[in-house]
Amino acid sequence: MTDRLRTIGRALRSGTAFLTRLPVGTQAGDWEAFVSRPAVFPLVGYLVGGLAALPLLAAGTLPASTVALGYLLAIGFLTGIHHLDGVADLGDAAVVHGDPDRRREVLKDTTTGVGALFAVTVVVAGLALAGLGLAALPVGVAVAVAVAAEVGAKLGMALLACLGTASHEGFGSQVTGALGSSSVVSPVAIALPVGLFSWPYPVAAVALGGALAGACLPWWWARRNLGGVSGDVFGAANEIGRVVGLHVGVIAWTLS
Repeated sequence: MTDRLRTIGRALRSGTAFLTRLPVGTQAGDWEAFVSRPAVFPLVGYLVGGLAALPLLAAGTLPASTVALGYLLAIGFLTGIHHLDGVADLGDAAVVHGDPDRRREVLKDTTTGVGALFAVTVVVAGLALAGLGLAALPVGVAVAVAVAAEVGAKLGMALLACLGTASHEGFGSQVTGALGSSSVVSPVAIALPVGLFSWPYPVAAVALGGALAGACLPWWWARRNLGGVSGDVFGAANEIGRVVGLHVGVIAWTLS
């Protein structure tokens, strides 16, 4: 039991270090523990979602635009931009004409093209506008949607790890090679409780589902156009999933 708890601690440490910019040190063996335990993805989602939602507590006290900016900055401070780099790379690959080999070449190219600029602009603008929408909600609902969207995005990453097939050697092959379809049970079980955060209103559950669907969009595109997933697809799934989950949650509350 002690060894198992120690391994889980290593997985959480490595997962937090990889998915956030929080000052968490890692040791030998931590990475292997992380890639073999997909439940860490949604667990870190709870942490990031809760911390990023702190500026939303000022809704109703500060201007909505200020609260939205605070939320955007909190996401940037907590997670950095390395996942956003996946959005940029997929944006460039999406506008290239050619077979999967040609698109994979573009993914590795360090040159920033118009596809990358457009994709990153849409995602950042979408996140800022979602923050503005959250600032207009009751504080408790806004926090529930923010946390649920973050957990849903991380659940999407976990499903990619469990069910995806790598397009080439790299991060994607490291993660997907360590797991199988039976591994989806633990991350799903960890993520589902967030859907009860706004009970009796199902807003958080809707945000969770929206984020999961949004995270699956890059996966669907990558299977058709890249021949499988890569580290860039994981990063894009995280960023797109979050934005879609937030907007779906705000819309659900507005229409309720």
